Amino acid sequence: MQWATYGAVTGAVVLVGLALGVSLPLVSLRLDAWGHGQFAIGVMAAMPAVGVLLGARLSHRLAGWCGTPRSLQLSLLLSAVSVAALALWQDYALWLPLRLLLGISLTVVFVLGESWINQLAAEHWRGRLVALYGTGFALSQLCGPLLLSVLGSAGEQGFWLAAGLLLCGIPLLCGRGGAPQVGQQARVGGGLLAFCRGQPAIAWAVVLFAAFDVLVLTLLPVYLLREGIEQASALHMLGALVLGNALLQLPLGLLADRLPRTRLFRACGLVLLGASLSLPLLLHAPLVWLLLPLLGASAGGLYTLALVLVGERYRDDALLRANSHIALLWGTGSLLGPLASGAASQWLSGHGLPLLLAAGAALFLVLAWRRGAFEWRG
Repeated sequence: MQWATYGAVTGAVVLVGLALGVSLPLVSLRLDAWGHGQFAIGVMAAMPAVGVLLGARLSHRLAGWCGTPRSLQLSLLLSAVSVAALALWQDYALWLPLRLLLGISLTVVFVLGESWINQLAAEHWRGRLVALYGTGFALSQLCGPLLLSVLGSAGEQGFWLAAGLLLCGIPLLCGRGGAPQVGQQARVGGGLLAFCRGQPAIAWAVVLFAAFDVLVLTLLPVYLLREGIEQASALHMLGALVLGNALLQLPLGLLADRLPRTRLFRACGLVLLGASLSLPLLLHAPLVWLLLPLLGASAGGLYTLALVLVGERYRDDALLRANSHIALLWGTGSLLGPLASGAASQWLSGHGLPLLLAAGAALFLVLAWRRGAFEWRG
């Protein structure tokens, strides 16, 4: 087990999480201040998701050409450039392609970084090591909104800080080994539909958490503001949600190394369903500060356990292909989640966001309790 390399790769991805935690809420708050509606904000939030769909197919091929470490470094550089450009050009139309570039480059970071971490992990430590990565990423996203509450959303400091954090990840990857081996002729072929047919519960869990992750960092602050909560409190509530995800991933990873992982998977779906349905009812009650961490932990647990279940079965090129499929599913959730929630919130119900999450959790439970739901058929 190459612990130093594991720490370096995890550290680089954690810096990405911190940069996203600062920049994503800032984009939504800036657009809201400019007078854009929730659907327009949802369209902006969906642009990186379109980039995910492109980046997922690029990551496998890029790793074959340049190697995993160099591909990660190049992607971090492009991400920093796209975030810095947001500070330089304050225009909705110009921000759309910049957010597309950010989605492409960060997808390569996540596909290769998560494949590298799973490749390094010993089987009897896999649950804890993947959970530790998830904890670090969640904590970084927690610190992002807190930093933004200090910096404020009026200036450009948040964008510049995010760009600097992305650049800091580049030197961490110098001279590291143990990455998945990908041939120079590597390409992402078919297999996504077969993966979804073979493991529909895992596939939908990725889609659901992707939608949740983007909604929390983009539309949740706007949802809270429009329900009468002050901006500072809204950012702190966002932080409480991410904190719950961060604090409970390690205990979940420990349980995943000792108990049946599929049972934990289903339990996370049940908790997510209950918490989503309770959010509109408890939004202005003190109990919301207990509900929000539970909501974040259950959603984050779905993705952590999906990675563990995939990582225990694949290595090298096959592992990277599987993570490319996961990235495509992530892009689908990131694209559809903000669009559906923004439209529902603007035209159907002000509580469209939590109700949409509840519907997604219910569908996951239906898939997860089917006979043979976790028999690997493809």
